[in-house]
Amino acid sequence: MRLARPIITATFVAGTLDIIAAIVMTIINGRRGVDQMLGGVASGPFPSAPDSGPGAVALGLTVHFALMAIMAAIYVAAASRMPALRRQPILWGALYGVATYIVMNLLVVPIRFTGAPALPASWLGFGSQFAFHIFLVGIPIALIAARALSGGSHGALR
Repeated sequence: MRLARPIITATFVAGTLDIIAAIVMTIINGRRGVDQMLGGVASGPFPSAPDSGPGAVALGLTVHFALMAIMAAIYVAAASRMPALRRQPILWGALYGVATYIVMNLLVVPIRFTGAPALPASWLGFGSQFAFHIFLVGIPIALIAARALSGGSHGALR
């Protein structure tokens, strides 16, 4: 039960930062609308989601935050058993961000979307997604876990 709060907090913070970045990049790239992007997220587990209109947006957000909850739960559980993850959250969070990028882009996406490119087509796409996973997903999750599991001490944020 002591792990629930940091998992929920990390899910909300990292999930919100990441989805805002995805929305901004979708708008900047202008190839499709935000509703289509979220429908694409939902289509992972629900292939017909993009055809479900406004429901696709809600479903896309639900899928996004569910994936983020899994990422947060894995890290928080590991940090509860491995003190090094709590002592150096920036380092381990950055490495976890790299790991989440690799898992999502080299395993999850290609397995679910046969024929989809494992990596973004442009260096800008790759660089931004890679950086987002480090700075908006991995590090926030690690900092939240370190703070919560270290009794809220600021020393965990070194």
